[in-house]
Amino acid sequence: MATALDLTPEHVAALLVAALAALALCAVARRWPGRRAAAAAVALGAATAGAETVWIAWLVARGAWTPAIGLPLHLCDAAAFLAAAALWTRRRALVELLWFWAMAGTVQALLTPDVPGRFPDLLWFQYYAAHGGIVVAALVLVVGFRIAPRPGAWARALLLTAAYAAAVGAVDALTGGDYLYLRRPPAHPSLLDAMGPWPWYLASSAALAIALFPLLQAPFRGRNVQEPQREAEAPAEVGV
Repeated sequence: MATALDLTPEHVAALLVAALAALALCAVARRWPGRRAAAAAVALGAATAGAETVWIAWLVARGAWTPAIGLPLHLCDAAAFLAAAALWTRRRALVELLWFWAMAGTVQALLTPDVPGRFPDLLWFQYYAAHGGIVVAALVLVVGFRIAPRPGAWARALLLTAAYAAAVGAVDALTGGDYLYLRRPPAHPSLLDAMGPWPWYLASSAALAIALFPLLQAPFRGRNVQEPQREAEAPAEVGV
């Protein structure tokens, strides 16, 4: 398995593909914000959600699925489906939450991956397709479609994240799982290793989120953010 300390050519290549995909799709969304961009958004959403579904299907096919490991409750698992919903609807509330989850969380998962398989295993591609898709989706929606977070979005996202963590904690208690790594750290090196042992890394993670979310809001401060017309038109465009 790849670890956070591995800087393999495959890892670098996966990051480059995600970066190039983000650049290309942002350009499409800005230059052709109608049917072409809508079709690209639908395809990216389907690919991201589909990649996450592959992981669940892989567990089921091998008889390894259990409620303790097979629910899409890790932040990046949930963000994959959030990305699809945000791309398909372009609702600002969904885009805002995706922006903070992707930039504060999934980027770290791409830079310090906990990949459940080696290249060229199916799960290697699944991991980078899902995580890369989340980050690309956030960039396309915010930079490409210009659906910027509204004032105070960082605080709302922080409260929603805290509520989500509390709900996942209840699921962990019921299933014996370790979603969001609330009960123990991941098996492989990650950013959590620099935040202290359990349970102190939970407090450190919360403090980091409190610091990062306002920073991710900073580029949009002082802007007169309005609902873009193309958001409301997105379902009609997709169906054409």
